[in-house]
Amino acid sequence: VYGPAGEDIALRSHALFEGDAVAFDAPKIQFQVLEVPGHTLGHIAYVARSEANAGQTPKLFCGDTLFASGCGRLFEGTPTQMSSSLAKFLALPPDTLVYCTHEYTLSNIRFALAVEPDNSALIEWSQAADAMRKRNQPTLPTTIAHEKRVNPFMRCDQTPVIAAARAQIGQDLKSPAEVLAVVRAWKDRF
Repeated sequence: VYGPAGEDIALRSHALFEGDAVAFDAPKIQFQVLEVPGHTLGHIAYVARSEANAGQTPKLFCGDTLFASGCGRLFEGTPTQMSSSLAKFLALPPDTLVYCTHEYTLSNIRFALAVEPDNSALIEWSQAADAMRKRNQPTLPTTIAHEKRVNPFMRCDQTPVIAAARAQIGQDLKSPAEVLAVVRAWKDRF
């Protein structure tokens, strides 16, 4: 049983750290491990991106750190940790497929539209995702490129998200982590 070194998992046989690789022969695939604290302190993600997977689109298995148009609650971690973890995802190739653990897309979009009501990509995504769910189709996987356009938690350095966060608390914010803190608290109350 593979799992994060930073979590107490009774049956874990392989404790994983940032930079570790996990390889399987059937099917032949290799995962790189990213430590992504925020949702929990020991949270990890797996990226299928290596020579063993040459020619394949990279795949991110991110647990509850990132969702389509949203991110996980900060149960144990801090906004600074979550911001740093999301920055690791932002550094992945834009075509990376994102596999998260929950289909929270429609509720996340409703919140994202409260943050960025004039984001045309988000408005289009709202309509498309709603139609997909009405046909009982999943909205997942998404991509890093898509999340950069529609996910307020992946856009904490963008003027519209900064302005919306500033309006929530009535003061200037100095970093993406501060913006994320305000936006995450807003989402928790939404």
